[in-house]
Formats: sequence, C-alpha cells, structure tokens
Amino acid sequence: MSPRDTALAAITEYFDSGSFQSELADLVARPTESQDPRGAPHLMAYLTEAMAPMLEAMGFSCQIFDNPQEGTGPLLVGQRIEDESLPTVLTYGHGDVIRAQEGQWREGLEPFTLTEEGDRLYGRGSADNKVQHLINLRAMAALIETQGKLGFNAKVLIEMGEENGSPGLKTFCEEHKELLAADVLIASDGPRLSPDAPTIFTGSRGGALFDLKVELREGANHSGNFGGLLADPAIILAHALACITDRRGQINVPEWRPDSLTPRIREVLAALPEVKSGIALDPDWGEESLTMSERVFGWNSFAVLAMISGVPEAPVNAIAGWARATCQLRFVVGTDVDDILPALRRHLDTHGFQQVQITSADRGSFPATRLDPDHPWVRFAAASLQKSTGQSPHILPNLGGSLPNDCFAEVLDLPTIWVPHSYAGCSQHAPNEHVLKPLSKQALIGMTGLFCDLAEHGAPKD
Repeated sequence: MSPRDTALAAITEYFDSGSFQSELADLVARPTESQDPRGAPHLMAYLTEAMAPMLEAMGFSCQIFDNPQEGTGPLLVGQRIEDESLPTVLTYGHGDVIRAQEGQWREGLEPFTLTEEGDRLYGRGSADNKVQHLINLRAMAALIETQGKLGFNAKVLIEMGEENGSPGLKTFCEEHKELLAADVLIASDGPRLSPDAPTIFTGSRGGALFDLKVELREGANHSGNFGGLLADPAIILAHALACITDRRGQINVPEWRPDSLTPRIREVLAALPEVKSGIALDPDWGEESLTMSERVFGWNSFAVLAMISGVPEAPVNAIAGWARATCQLRFVVGTDVDDILPALRRHLDTHGFQQVQITSADRGSFPATRLDPDHPWVRFAAASLQKSTGQSPHILPNLGGSLPNDCFAEVLDLPTIWVPHSYAGCSQHAPNEHVLKPLSKQALIGMTGLFCDLAEHGAPKD
C-alpha cells in the first residue's frame, strides 16, 4: 500500500472506531462562549487543556499569547518545523462559540452535550468551528502516525474571539509576522455549498455594521394631541431605509454597487449547482439581473437587522421621540471600504434625509477578500480533493459570509484556501447546531489526502 493509501486507511479507522466522535464530544463539552462573560475561564482552558496537549502529542511546540486587545480571548500558536526547505502550511481555527441559547434547543438536546441522532451530531460549536479544526489537525496526525513525519512544515493558529469579530487578531498577526510566516493558509470554516461534495472558497465577503437613527425630541408625546403636528421619527426612518434599496432589495446607493463581478467570476459561479438551503429562498429578491449564486457570492447585499421605536412590548398612544435601525452591508472585493458610510451619507442627504444619523457599530467587522480562482494553490487543492473523495469540489471566489481572512491574505500575504466541513442546514448560530457524520468522514479523507499530496509533491508552481 502506498503511503497515501496507508494514511487514508488510518484516518478512516479513526472515524469508524468512534475516536472522532469521542474527541469532538470532549471539545463541545467546553462552554467557550466568547459573547458571554461566563465563558471567559473556558476560553483559556480550551487552549491549555484541549488544544495544546493534542498538538504537543503530534510533535508541535505551542505558545499561548494574551490577546493584544485587553479583555478578549487568548490565542495559541503551534509549530512543527521539519525542514526549513520544505513548504510551510498555516492552518487556523477558533475555539469560541456563540451564546448557548439554553432552553431554545428542542427536547432531548443540550448545547454542551454532543448528542447523536442518525447521521447528525448535535452540540454548540460542533459545526462552528470545533469540528473543522479537529478534522484538519487529525488529518495531519494521520500522516505523522503512518509516515513518521508530515513531509512539510505546519503552523497552527487558534483564536478564542472570532464570534466577537476577532478582536486583536489583526494586530497579533502584524506583531508576529515572522512567527506566522508560511507559504499558504489551508483552513476551514463556514458551510459547503452541498453536503455531498467538497467546497473550496478563497476569500469572504466583508461586513459593515452601522446604526441609522432619527432623534427629534426627548420623550414621547400624546398622539391625539400632537398627531399631525409632530414629525414621526419612525416614519422618517422607514422612508430613509426605503431609499437605500428598491422594494425587492436592489441597492440604490451607487457606490455600493461593485464592479468586481467580472466575466471570469461569473463563469466560475455559473459552474456551481443551484443555491439551496434548509429554508425556502425568495427568487424575486435581490439584484434582478443576477443569478442567485451571483447575488450571494458576487454582489453586495443590504439588510436591516433590527428596528425599534417607542416601546414595542408595551406600546402607548404616543409619538415616539426617536427611532433606530441596526443595518448591515455585506460587500465583495471592489467596494471601497472607506467610502461605505460616506457614500450612504451623501445618498441620504441627496434624498432629503439629513435628519438621519449614521453611527458605525462598535463590534468588529471583516474586510472583503478574494484569491484568483485560477491560482495554482486552488488548482492543486481541487485536484487532490477530487482524487480522495471522488467528487469534484465546488469553487467559490469568496464565502457569502465574513471571516478574518484579511489577516492572512493581506497582513501575512498568503494565498488562502478554505475547505469548509459543514453545510448550510447545520443551524449554525442557532439552537440545534449539528454536524453530519458522512460529511465529516469525507472531510477527514479529503484533508488527509490533501496533506499527503503536499508532502509528496511540494508546493504547486506558479
């Protein structure tokens, strides 16, 4: 049996023996909620008690760092340098999870207990992101176990604050460029396009979060005495929002309409299967001239995440003094990040909405990134995954969501290859989060094959 086949047999046994499920259960049991203060002690413990021992058993040296941004989660860097002349892979994961949402999971499920039902493994963080970095690390371990070496150098970066917008991660990468230097990032987060076939995406859409507020006066005033005499901030805000898009969500702000949907990107997106999810999609929503794949992977989208005026839970007969909407622009490469809010200001002023205040949110946001889908690393990874899984991977120029990929693509200047190990229906960020066992097994085989091919053939040539 070839070294590649030996490693694939070992990773298959790892899954079939129950070791994969047992290790995932141990990781899920750690309540690493970075959005809740009660999770703080578990963030460090995840690195010291789970990640560091796993990596050190694989021959990695590990360092744990305080976050450059005070009061946020720590970071771990592991290294296994076999030969300075070999290519170096940087991989990444985040061990923090969003709020557990206890009491909202269906009967029989608990967020921090991995529960098996058929082909599903339920638990908070199972899909996002604990299974994803577990798969990649255990794929590397299969090479070390069967061949006595990786055949390349590896560095591992685990952060504990991604669900808070990765505070401090960019600064950390800037301050530790030499420590994190590599030839490529190969990492995993987000969903596959289809649960049956691998996906490769090479970047992500950016996200800009901001509030729009109309504040006309202190307090509320009787709607009988003042109706028709006092301007209603909620109505003004509603009309302001309505001028940002048309009634089907097509963006009206000229500077928010990107120019990066090139013929080649459209060709790549045209090769994808129909966009599907666990809920019914609205074909008549979004940019009318674009396909559904182009709308989510090649274009910008505006959303109102929350709105409030008055006291919704106890309305009274009064005209409120203010109204507020929390909004988000998801944007692709080709959008001028520095002009997103100034462009909105000009647009609202042009339409007579000078009363609308724009305030950038305090929460972190991610810029848009994209690697050429014809890059040699993309072709190398795609060929390897197809060889191992028998499935041709779907190639995305970027994820529809957002990731801290700019830290790797821009700060560390790396080609970025993301191979997600989840799927759209996994209930990520919701109750009943889960992973699929068949998908996980295929992912273990695919990543083991990818690392075997890197060890055998070295880095692809330009």
